[in-house]
Amino acid sequence: MIRVKICGITNAADALAAIDAGANLLGFNFYAKSPRHITDAEAARIRPQLPKKVKAVGIFVNSLPMEVAALCKSLKLDAAQLHGDESPETVAELARSIPVYKAFRVEPDFRLATLDEYPEAFAFLFDAAHTGQYGGTGRTTDWDVARRAAVGRRIILAGGLNVENVTAAVRIVRPYGIDVASGVESKPGKKDHGRLREFIQEVRRGERK
Repeated sequence: MIRVKICGITNAADALAAIDAGANLLGFNFYAKSPRHITDAEAARIRPQLPKKVKAVGIFVNSLPMEVAALCKSLKLDAAQLHGDESPETVAELARSIPVYKAFRVEPDFRLATLDEYPEAFAFLFDAAHTGQYGGTGRTTDWDVARRAAVGRRIILAGGLNVENVTAAVRIVRPYGIDVASGVESKPGKKDHGRLREFIQEVRRGERK
């Protein structure tokens, strides 16, 4: 089964709506410059409301491994997503205490050999490349690169996915997971609960084809 990750959760109502819609993972963005930023305190209020079957993922950008590990431990997060320019050494250090999803901004000339430099990463998230932004751009990732990377690797496809295109993305890439933020929002940081349900239905439709 393809895992569906709803990223940029900022409030309990959206978290519960995502769970009801069938989400497998929820992403909490601790990057202060993100329009979907959530405070440690608010995340701590939401975390106990999640059932065990739904995984909580913390999103970090160029944070110190010690700080990431400490927050993941205090909030009982299930994985850390590193969405910045983190080195293989940083990933390896953090991976000793928690599964790490390493994110990359992917263009058509992205070298798949780069992934081999991060053997300790549990999975790789492919997002759209956009100078100066770490995710949440609404731009589409190169699906052909993702399709080739997904052969033998856990690839989480992100970037510009929405109700209209996610079925095709699933059919073409066959990823380990699908990640969406802006594609199911009414505004940055606020989810559209109807589109949440539709989006996950479309993922399952693509999976069946």
